[in-house]
Amino acid sequence: MKFTLGLPVHNVDPVEEWCSAEAITVMARAAEDAGVDAVNVTDHPIPDAKWLSRGGHHTLDPFVALTVAATATTRVRLQTNLVIVAYRNPFLTAKAVATLDTVSGGRVVVGTGAGYLRSEFAALGVDFDERNLLTDEAIDAMKAAWKGEPFDFEGTHFVAENALALPRPVQRPNPPIWIGGNSNLAIRRSVERADGWLPMPSPAGATRLLRTPPLETLDDLRDRIAYLRGHVEKVGRTDPLDIVFMPIGLDGFREELPEAGPLVEQVHAQAELGVTALSITLPSPSRAAWLENVEWFRREVVAHA
Repeated sequence: MKFTLGLPVHNVDPVEEWCSAEAITVMARAAEDAGVDAVNVTDHPIPDAKWLSRGGHHTLDPFVALTVAATATTRVRLQTNLVIVAYRNPFLTAKAVATLDTVSGGRVVVGTGAGYLRSEFAALGVDFDERNLLTDEAIDAMKAAWKGEPFDFEGTHFVAENALALPRPVQRPNPPIWIGGNSNLAIRRSVERADGWLPMPSPAGATRLLRTPPLETLDDLRDRIAYLRGHVEKVGRTDPLDIVFMPIGLDGFREELPEAGPLVEQVHAQAELGVTALSITLPSPSRAAWLENVEWFRREVVAHA
């Protein structure tokens, strides 16, 4: 089992405790020393206050934050979790990804999804109802740009004629793309356009807010994986596909660590279902406490995975 660990840069008070270059450097190095395979950050450029008051969170720009993490580390991979490609012209995102992959020596993982926060789409001038179309289109456009050859591409709101984007990413043919979301559409997008599927635990009560089907138990996950494998067979995919889930019940906003034993049991249970990596968020009441929690995770979980 591989692990991708969230850097708690959603904490912005005090900003120097979490969001400075020094803070990101220390945290990224701690994650690498703990033996995790990737660090990740999320993407919310302009959330609304109501969402924030109901449990939402701030973020840094994911590419800036991960660039700092890249300069502080040598091995750990750098994952967006999730960058919403519909928010931006896809060629701007393609350039950011290619730049980060270049300066990091080929360590980027592009976690992306269609997005769900309607007010954020409105603030960015993007039609919420076009989000799935724009997501598929952006993935195709980025792959075209990453080939390092002149290309033409006509999108819904843009046209590229005889365009060329260099340098291309270090990873060939492109950095891995993981698709977030629990829906059949997200699963099909993962199988048809990407390299991994990244669902999330979601209680039935959050379905309306997050606009994704509930996924509350390992039985729910088993059913979703069965649908994924059926679609793999249907389209004749032969390339491997990562499945990246999260431990059910381990919320990064909780104040206490879970018990190690049940967490390790869940790691093994998810591996048996076909999960290849776990996305982990750890409690972060302070940076010092978070660093202690990372060491606990290395000792009590990674060592037994």
